[in-house]
Amino acid sequence: MLDYKFIVENLTAVMANITDRFMKADAEKVARLYSRRTELTTHLQSLQQKRNANAEAMKGKGGKPQLDLNERNALIEEGKKLKEEIAAAESELAAAEKELDAEARKIPNMAHPAAPVGREDKDNLEVKRSGTVPQFNFEPADHVKLGQELDIIDFDAGTKVSGTKFYYLKNEGVYLELGLVRYALDILQKKGFTPFITPDIAREEILEGIGFNPRGAESNVYTLEGEDACLVGTAEITLGGYYSNTILAKEKLPLRMAGLSHCFRREAGAAGQFSKGLYRVHQFTKLEMFAYCLPEDSERLHDELRLIEEEIFEGLNIPFRVVDTCTGDLGAPAYRKWDLEAWMPGRNNGEWGEVTSTSNCTDYQARRLNIRFKDDDGKNKFVHMLNGTAIAVSRAIIAILENFQQEDGSVRLPRALVPYCGFDVIRRK
Repeated sequence: MLDYKFIVENLTAVMANITDRFMKADAEKVARLYSRRTELTTHLQSLQQKRNANAEAMKGKGGKPQLDLNERNALIEEGKKLKEEIAAAESELAAAEKELDAEARKIPNMAHPAAPVGREDKDNLEVKRSGTVPQFNFEPADHVKLGQELDIIDFDAGTKVSGTKFYYLKNEGVYLELGLVRYALDILQKKGFTPFITPDIAREEILEGIGFNPRGAESNVYTLEGEDACLVGTAEITLGGYYSNTILAKEKLPLRMAGLSHCFRREAGAAGQFSKGLYRVHQFTKLEMFAYCLPEDSERLHDELRLIEEEIFEGLNIPFRVVDTCTGDLGAPAYRKWDLEAWMPGRNNGEWGEVTSTSNCTDYQARRLNIRFKDDDGKNKFVHMLNGTAIAVSRAIIAILENFQQEDGSVRLPRALVPYCGFDVIRRK
C-alpha cells in the first residue's frame, strides 16, 4: 500500500493516478481518516498522561501517602473514570485504524510517469520486436488441433475428470513441459537466482499483502473451504511471502529467487476465442522470478528481469514483441509492467498473445507484508519487490506448437529444447 502521509501530502496526484488506472478508491476519505486517527491518537495520549499524573498523585510526596481520605477518594474516582475513558478511546482508535487500513488498501500503487495511460491491452505501447513471424505455404492450425492430432494434449478428458479449462498433457507433451522448465531454470541459475519449489497454498493474509483479492465475485482465486488459505495463482505470492515480517540485511540485497509452482486461477469471466485451449486455463505450471532490492536499484533490476525473459524466448526462436503496459492494465501493486507477447499463428489468423510479464511493485507489497532492510543511517526502510515470468508453460507450448508446425502436421522443437526433451520432432501417432 502507499504510505498514509504520502497520500495526504500528494492527494491530487494520488486521485489522478486512481482515475488513470480506472480503479475505485477514495483517497480523500483516506486523508480524512488519517486526520481522524491523528486526533484520536493525540486524545488517547492526553488521557494516558492524566492517568500517569493521577498515579503519581496517589503516591504523595516522597513516595509516601500524605493525602487525607477525601483527596484519596477523589483521586480513586478520577482514576476509575480515566480508565474507562482510555478503554473507550483505545477502542475508537482501533476502529479508526482498521477503517483507515481497509480504505488505504484500495488505493493502487503510483504508476511510472512513462507508463502509457489507457484502459486495456490495446492501449499498451509496443517498444520492441524480436524474431521473424513465420510464413507458411499451408493453412496453419491452432494449438488445440495440433495438440489433439499429435496426441500430446487431451482437453476432453480434462473436462470429464476436472471440468472445463483443465487438460491432460501426455506423451511428448510431458517432456515438453519438463524441458521448458529445466531450460529456463538453467538460464536463471547462471544469472544468480536461488531455485525454489514453492507451496501451492498460501494464507489469505499473504495474498492480500501481495495485492490479490482472495474473496468476492471478481476474485480470480480459489479459496479453501473452512481454511484461511487459498490455492496460489502464481509463485509471486509464495516467494513474496517468504520474507514477510523480516528485516533483511542490506549487504545481501538484491535477493534473486526462482520459484516453480502450479498456478490455479478461476479465470472468472474469461471467455471467447482468445481464451480457448491452453491460453486461459484453471491450472498450469510456471517458473517465476522474484527479487527484493534497495529502492534505488529497482528500475535497473526491472530492466534486468525483462531482458532475461527476452533471452529465454530468443533462445527458443519464438517471435515476440515487448509492450509497456498501460495504466488500466497494470494491476494495483505494479508501478510499471512490461509484457512479452509471442506471435501465435493460430490465434485469430495470427496475433500476438501474452506469454510473460514483469512488474516493479516498488515498496507497495513490502509495506503490506512488513519487509524492510536496515539502512546505513540505522533506520529500517521498506525494500522494493519485483516479479517476472520466466516460463508460463501452457502459453509457451502454444507458441511452440503454432510457430514450429510443419505441413505434414508434425511440430519440430526449438533447437535449445532438444537436449532437454530427447527428441527434435513431435509426429502424429
